[in-house]
Amino acid sequence: MRQTKPLPATVRRWAEQRIGPIVAVRDTSHDWYRSRVWELEGEGEARRYVKVSPSEKFFTRETRAYRGVVPVLGHSHAPHLLDSRAEDLALLLTAVPGAPAAGLGLTTGGWRTVHRQAGGLCARLHEAGDLDRTDRAQAEGSLEAAADGAEKYLTRAGNRLTRAERQVIRDYAAQLRRVGPVPVGYIHGDNQPRNWLWSPAGLALVDFERTRPAARVQDLVILAVTEWLDHPDREQAFLQAYGRELTGAERHALRCLTALDAVNCLAWGPDNDHPDVTARGRRTLDRLMRENRL
Repeated sequence: MRQTKPLPATVRRWAEQRIGPIVAVRDTSHDWYRSRVWELEGEGEARRYVKVSPSEKFFTRETRAYRGVVPVLGHSHAPHLLDSRAEDLALLLTAVPGAPAAGLGLTTGGWRTVHRQAGGLCARLHEAGDLDRTDRAQAEGSLEAAADGAEKYLTRAGNRLTRAERQVIRDYAAQLRRVGPVPVGYIHGDNQPRNWLWSPAGLALVDFERTRPAARVQDLVILAVTEWLDHPDREQAFLQAYGRELTGAERHALRCLTALDAVNCLAWGPDNDHPDVTARGRRTLDRLMRENRL
């Protein structure tokens, strides 16, 4: 059973200075030791959230996202940043309705509706404003940066991969460097149903600590190896609302990126006691190995 994480006293005092007395606190962190998020109940049952970022890098990304990118989603489709405190890496956020779609047991039609709305929201996010020179350079170099990370993950994965599997990962990393131009923009960075809140009011996106300028197709990797692999109707619904089909270059980049996601999962999952992540990586890599033999 996951241990409940206490809200740090300094963060609580800061939050109360901003929103008034807190009458109840509930730990709503993900099942990961570095995830720290709490629901705050104020007087009159008003709800807010406070998040303590895992690192300064994530704190900087998320505060920037809330200030400059997330507002394009609209008031009811993402939290609003009330305040931030760099000393504690803390963000104070409004609440949005809904619960994570991943745990709702939705029907087939319900999942298509969720993916359709997710496609529309991702399109808004990906097209949020013009990239400045620095952001554009980062975005246009994001696929090469992903390829550069392959060796790090291969080293961390160690003997969890065979020699043949390691060569396949290197081959896909090399191909990724040659994909060519693809559409770029601001991506969510952890785009999956656990970060999609679903309610009768519609869909909302949360958790923007990985939001950054990048190739837009990078936001589809987790969906491609989980949600869409066995449910192509969900992919069709998403892309219909997204407003376009992926280009040939994006399709090729996506395949390469799924290989890099696999080795990342096989490096990170066992080290952090996440069997679901490990299984995702193993399933993807096994599929790629089979397909490469055909």
